Amino acid sequence: MYNAAPLLLHLNRRLDCGVIFFLLVEQANALEFPRDFLGISLQEQPNKYYFVIRGQRLILEAESSIQTIMEKLQSYKTRVALNFEGFQYQLGDFQLRVGKVVPIHSESLRGIVMEMEYLPISSWEKSHQIMGEFFDIWQEALGKRSLSGHFVHIEPNFSEFGLSDQYTSQHTAVQYASIMVQMIATAQSA
Repeated sequence: MYNAAPLLLHLNRRLDCGVIFFLLVEQANALEFPRDFLGISLQEQPNKYYFVIRGQRLILEAESSIQTIMEKLQSYKTRVALNFEGFQYQLGDFQLRVGKVVPIHSESLRGIVMEMEYLPISSWEKSHQIMGEFFDIWQEALGKRSLSGHFVHIEPNFSEFGLSDQYTSQHTAVQYASIMVQMIATAQSA
């Protein structure tokens, strides 16, 4: 009897996402404007730019040219800017994006990100159990290795941002914003 290993296909697509944590320059204006927010650019949406305003639980979608306007206004300064870069793979109905997290203009590794999508289901609620089982298996496999660092499963509450159950690019933006916030919190507590 022949047991074949599952075939993991490397798709000719990259994981490429930029996340910037912006901080209000004039804190006296914090009553009128958000104190901070995250800006996200996604490779699969090159003409879009997403703002995640955590304090008000808002996600805004704008044309990518908004970045130039933001630079000219100089109301916010960049506190942290990270790139998520790597590759995309497919195994059956699962699409897996794995990449490194590095500061923009640097190659200093800050972490590794893994994003998984179960292709037949676009409903977050319906795919939740399948994804949870996958991550449990992944966690168990990692536990058997002697790797430095630790695996953090981040699961944002999309409904807090008014997002529907059907997964969209806005969900992806909230997800990367949550990863960025977790990385900042981990770095500050270390």
